[in-house]
Amino acid sequence: MFTYILYVFAAAGLVLSFLKDRQKTKAALIKALRSFENILPQLLAVLLLIGMALSILDEALISRLLGEESGALGMLIAAVLGSVTLIPGFVAFPLAASLRNAGAGYGQITMFVTTLMMVGVVTLPMETKFFGRKAAVRRNALAFVYAAAASFLIGGIFA
Repeated sequence: MFTYILYVFAAAGLVLSFLKDRQKTKAALIKALRSFENILPQLLAVLLLIGMALSILDEALISRLLGEESGALGMLIAAVLGSVTLIPGFVAFPLAASLRNAGAGYGQITMFVTTLMMVGVVTLPMETKFFGRKAAVRRNALAFVYAAAASFLIGGIFA
């Protein structure tokens, strides 16, 4: 229901924008369409990979590795996967929903998504080049500590 309300507000905003300035609204819609066209191939590729991974990994395995009963080992697996994976944010949340539906625990999902967004093992060399080794390592370490704290908090609340 809430989604429909958001659609109504978006449509009303678009109509108001169109009534105020047709040229700017058309230009904005064209720009939005081009942005969508640029994102679409990446989105489809990642969703395809997620779909294949979820078809290979059955719910029992996901639940055993990342379920609420997996405890610290599940948190560690989620942390490692999140830290080394490079997935855009707009794909991370549908993936998290798919993992939850497959039996992953809230704490483990929080650990995965938080480390995915904040800890960058893959991007560490580039980050080191710009910020220096000490700052890059410190930022990643603090992000990891935050991810652990958030996941244990969320896991405790929803357990």
